[in-house]
Amino acid sequence: MDFDNIRCVSVVEGVDDEIPGGGIPRSLHHRQVIHIHDHGHGPGHNPAPSKPANAAAATAPMTNGSVIANAVVPGGVHELLECPVCTNSMYPPIHQCHNGHTLCSTCKTRVQNRCPTCRQELGDIRCLALEKVAESLELPCKFYSLGCPEIFPYYSKLKHEALCDFRPYNCPYAGSECTVVGDVPFLVSHLRDDHKVDMHTGCSFNHRYVKSNPREVENATWMLTVFHCFGQYFCLHFEAFQLGMAPVYMAFLRFMGDDIEARSYSYSLEVGANGRKLIWEGTPRSIRDSHRKVRDSHDGLIIQRNMALFFSGGDRKELKLRVTGRIWKEQQNQEAGAGIPSLCT
Repeated sequence: MDFDNIRCVSVVEGVDDEIPGGGIPRSLHHRQVIHIHDHGHGPGHNPAPSKPANAAAATAPMTNGSVIANAVVPGGVHELLECPVCTNSMYPPIHQCHNGHTLCSTCKTRVQNRCPTCRQELGDIRCLALEKVAESLELPCKFYSLGCPEIFPYYSKLKHEALCDFRPYNCPYAGSECTVVGDVPFLVSHLRDDHKVDMHTGCSFNHRYVKSNPREVENATWMLTVFHCFGQYFCLHFEAFQLGMAPVYMAFLRFMGDDIEARSYSYSLEVGANGRKLIWEGTPRSIRDSHRKVRDSHDGLIIQRNMALFFSGGDRKELKLRVTGRIWKEQQNQEAGAGIPSLCT
């Protein structure tokens, strides 16, 4: 850890009730805000400029017994709270061996109750002092380098990071268990270069899906296509999977961004032949929702196999489906309060 990149803002508040003999005041409250500047950024990530946790506090003078100062944390308090096994931040219960070496509760079972540092038996000793130190800290979100400006008490930080708007997205490709994460521009390049996904520009589409043996489903993902329109990226999924005892075919759209922004768009899907058609209209789901979550919620155009074979025509031994659709943006009419579709050109 580079200690030159750690800044601690210490605040001492409410000094009163001095103890005779110059001891420590009874009601001295101490709070630390530690800024850790991470210079390692992933591809496509733009680091945010550094900001103090409290701009006023950084320049405020000493008044009424309240001291505000800047200092470098010696030894690295944050490093003390890092588990030596998994390197994640430790949360209660924090365990220690008889020699004082600490580790998190998850790793305690992984090391078979042996200290990874001195190999002594761990027992059930908790490091209450370190847990108390953690309570006094406020730390920036771990996605600070991606633009999140928030600072949280140590024990609230984890909950925020699970839902942080600046956290990276998972790869939306559903054909494999891809573990790549990143921002939208990085994932678009990843889908194009690594998964060889078809990229299209425009808000309307006309795709033909052909399968020689429609009876073979086996939860196979068929196709992912990425569309660029309105300055955003959308993922069109089309696949076959088993729904109960019957195979079905499903098409749905996901938005490469957060859920709130996804609600600004709508889309329609249409499939048909022989004078019949099925039409689906809905709002694209964010890629924050996994592909499986969207699929299992049936939030899209679902075509039963018999209907799909009817649309395919011929002797029904080969699946030939043509799926058409379009994407539009809902624009609010300020006078009438109604949504007006905006079509891309």
